[in-house]
Amino acid sequence: MNIFVGNLNYEVRDNDLEQLFAPFGEISSVKVIIDKFTGRSKGFGFVEMPNDDQASKAIDGLDGKDVRGRNLKVNKALPPKKKDNNSHNSRW
Repeated sequence: MNIFVGNLNYEVRDNDLEQLFAPFGEISSVKVIIDKFTGRSKGFGFVEMPNDDQASKAIDGLDGKDVRGRNLKVNKALPPKKKDNNSHNSRW
């Protein structure tokens, strides 16, 4: 299950997020999203856990938890939205 983690302190990095989720089970991947222009965290990230039961326990255990002065928003990540190829964003 892919998990969205929002409202992260801007100092939190991948390894911090991994340590936070590790007690709940196996982790496939962790990624704090970084702004490509500033190099700073955007304040959210994603954690992939292969076991859905463990992922659900992590969501229940961490949603609302205070981490470095910020209450986390943790929930199942939604799939990325498909871009509409029929949009009328023409410059003409």
